[in-house]
Formats: sequence, structure tokens, C-alpha cells
Amino acid sequence: MLNLAHFLDVTAESYPETTCVILDNLRMSYAEVASAARRVANALRSKGIGPGDKVAMMIPNTPHFPIIYYGILQTGATVVPVNVLYRHQEIEHYLADSEAVALFAFKLFEPEAVKAFHHVETCHHLIIVSTPVDLETPAVGENFMHLLAAVDDQFDTYQTMPDDTAVILYTSGTTGAPKGAELTHFNLFFNAYYACREINDVQPGDVCLVVLPLFHSFGQTCLMNASILGGATMSLLPRFETEKAMEVVARDKVNLIAMVPTMYFFMLNQPNWQEFDFSSVKIAVSGGAALPGDVHRRFKERYGINILEGYGLSETSPVATFTKDGDAVSVGSIGRPIWGVDVRVMREDGSFAQVDEVGEIIIRGHNIMKGYYRRPEATQEAIVNGWFHSGDLGKMDKDGFFYVVDRKKDLIIRGGMNIYPREIEEVLYRHPKVLEAAVVGIPDESRGEEVKVYVSPKEGQALSALEIEQYCQEQMAKFKWPKEVEVLQNLPIGPTGKILKRELRQHALAGVREKAATV
Repeated sequence: MLNLAHFLDVTAESYPETTCVILDNLRMSYAEVASAARRVANALRSKGIGPGDKVAMMIPNTPHFPIIYYGILQTGATVVPVNVLYRHQEIEHYLADSEAVALFAFKLFEPEAVKAFHHVETCHHLIIVSTPVDLETPAVGENFMHLLAAVDDQFDTYQTMPDDTAVILYTSGTTGAPKGAELTHFNLFFNAYYACREINDVQPGDVCLVVLPLFHSFGQTCLMNASILGGATMSLLPRFETEKAMEVVARDKVNLIAMVPTMYFFMLNQPNWQEFDFSSVKIAVSGGAALPGDVHRRFKERYGINILEGYGLSETSPVATFTKDGDAVSVGSIGRPIWGVDVRVMREDGSFAQVDEVGEIIIRGHNIMKGYYRRPEATQEAIVNGWFHSGDLGKMDKDGFFYVVDRKKDLIIRGGMNIYPREIEEVLYRHPKVLEAAVVGIPDESRGEEVKVYVSPKEGQALSALEIEQYCQEQMAKFKWPKEVEVLQNLPIGPTGKILKRELRQHALAGVREKAATV
């Protein structure tokens, strides 16, 4: 028997008065968070929700996230995290594809959540999550505080099996609509345990900066679940603002920071950085995108700390490789495989590559997902003979350190957020004036990459870049909005009729270089 939520109760019993979460002036102890999570479990059970059900949650980095997350798991149900930046069309897909029966939505995102809720027949319950002082009954759905007030905090956690699905994390891979990666209780427990003991070296009372979104696997496993297992305190930031994040590090005497490269970049370029005391920080972790060598060097020079890099995907819970504290840091490396995980480099013919030879990174071990929810063909394509095929190109050096040298051709990583061009292209093709559409990434100093859109108009139609920009802003989350839109009469087409993205990338890069030369 193994339920990931069990470990919240274990830590609460051992360290009941230790602060579990901080959000500015709000502090909640482990005992208080565990009590609230059990109330969530009782509220769900009162609605007949339990083992096998899927429950979605659209919650930012506030104390509500761990409370609701563990409350769902205690019932034996499966958590479906939803990106809080999503518009209703995107939320709809998550709810319908996962067959979610309920949705917890933060009040700030209520309008989009309500629109999505109305269009998904399987979703019967909408709970609007607000502050304790907001007891207003929403026009649609129920008030979170009312639900908790109506139940007690005694709950016997449902005993799931290690291979039962705990969380469905949506990821697009390279094509099509997002697919739900089914991660088991054991997947997530062991990955968090490793992060707690071997990566973060979490001790009871340590303080972790939690600015990575908890609806993503990096923040969820390496910060929230790892902190809960280790009895650490999570200092929450609902959104990244450079100066605010640095204030929190100094104010709460943060010991661990885990961020994406863009966040480190902004911190290093903060003009008044000397005002913030970072002397409490003992470990800095980076993931989600390649960390530029210059950022690594400057952080080491300023704070005396090596940023430790790792690698993983939603399908791998997420950590697959990591540079442990004390290892000889090789800048640009994603580290070595974590304990119990095999990582190899595969040639196109299916054989294993030699040292320093480039091929596809493949992974097997305790961290690999069960599969894509209701997508057996996609699962069989991704997991072959027990090996998960990442689609990323990499190599291994003579010391066993791995390097990513290229990645899924179309994937754009903007400030640590994965953007799948196909998703944006599908939205663009719904525009009544668009004949063809293609999305590529362009380099950006601060965010790594930005989104560039190319479109061509249907015959007889006049189409402007501004029109496409406004359309994108109406149809998709802000982090996917294009930085540049270019209208061409025709997009370059190959002999098979396929749009030649390589030519468009070259065209976009030429434009970037031209702009840089004029600055």
C-alpha cells in the first residue's frame, strides 16, 4: 500500500508546529495544512468522489495548492493540475480528456474556469477557491470555505497501490493536443524522496523558495513533495517578480532555491541586488531549460554557489539525471542518471551510441509514467521495450555525464515554459482569414526563446499582423502569445506539400541578427 498523501500526515505528526507554508504574512503549520487537506477529502467524499475519479485543480502557488492536492489524493482520486494561465478552450481539453468529475478553480481565474465547466459534461462540480474572508456564494459552483466548514478533519486515507495513478500531467510531446502522462504514487514518491535526500538535502525547518508553478512537475516534485517529505517550510510566490523573489529569499532566510534559467538571469541583472542577503542559501537548482554558461559563472562569482542542473520530463516524474552537490560541476551538463534510473543514447538504428556520440536520449526506471491516459498508441510509440524515448538529442562523456545537444525540433522553451508550436498553429488555423500557419522559436537573451508566428492569408483576404496578435491574445494563455507575427503571401512549401520550417527559422534568425546589428 502506498498513498503519496500519507506522508503529509506523517510529517504533521512528527513536526506539527513547524511552519509548512508561508505566503507573505500568512503562515500555516504542518498540523494546520494536514487538517485542511483532510477536510478537502471529506468534502469530496460527501459528493461521492473517490478512487478512480479524476479531480482537476487550477490553483496558483498559495497554501490552497498543497491542501487541495493532498486532499484529492487522500480519497484515492487522481489529481489533474491545470495551468492557471490557460484560457477556457485549453482548460476544456484538460477536463474533457481526463474525464474530470470536479474542478477546483482559484477565484482570480473564475471567468475562464466557468466557461470551460459549462462545456464539459463529465465535470459535475465546480469549487471556487478564495480567501478565508470571502464567503460569498459564487454565481456558478460552490464556495471552497463553505465546503470546508461543513465537514470535520478526521479522514482515513484511502490505501492506494504503488502503481495506481496519482497525478495526470498534460504534455504535448511534439505534436497534437496535449496528452495526459499518468504518474503513479510510487513514481512521484520516489522521485520526491530522491530530490529531498540526494538533491536538495532537505532538513526539517529548512526554507525553500517556491516560485516554480506547482501545477508543473518540476515545482510539484522537487519543491512541494520533497519539502513535505523532509519537513521543510515552503515560502510561496504565486508569480515570479525579480525583486519580490529576492526580498523573500532575504526575509525568510531561504536555504534552497530552485528556478528556471530565466529567473536566475533576471536576478543577476537586478540593479539593486546588493540590498538582498543571500547568505542563507546553500543550494541552487536549475531545470526546465539549458542554463547558459555565463549565468552559471556569474552566480558562482556573486554568491559562491554552483547552480546544480538536472534533466527530466513530465513523463519521468520529472527527474532523470542530476548533478549532485559535491560532484565536479561540468557547465552545460545535465548530470548523471539518478539512482535506479538508466539513461542511454540511442542511434537511429536502435543500437546504443558510444561515448561523445550524439543520439536520442532514452530512459528507463522507477520514474517512467504508466503511459498516456487513454492513448495506447502514443504510449507504445513513446515506451519501447521499457525505454522511454525522450525525442531529445544528447551525448554522454567518458565520466558518465550527459549533455543535451538538441531537442524536439518544434519545442519552444520560453522562460522555462514549454510551448508546443502545433497547439498555437491549430488555433491559428481556426482564424477565418488564415490559409497557412507556422510557429517557430527565435532566440531571446532574457527568456531563452520567444515565439514567432508566420501566416499566409486566404485568397482575397487582407490579413494584418496586429489582427493575428489580438486573435492570439483572445484564444490562448499569455505565455504563448507571439512576440512577432509576420504575414507572407505564401509560406515555403516542400515537394510533399509540407511547410518548410527550417527556411522559416533561418528567415527568423536573419531578422534577429539584423535587429541586433542595428542596436
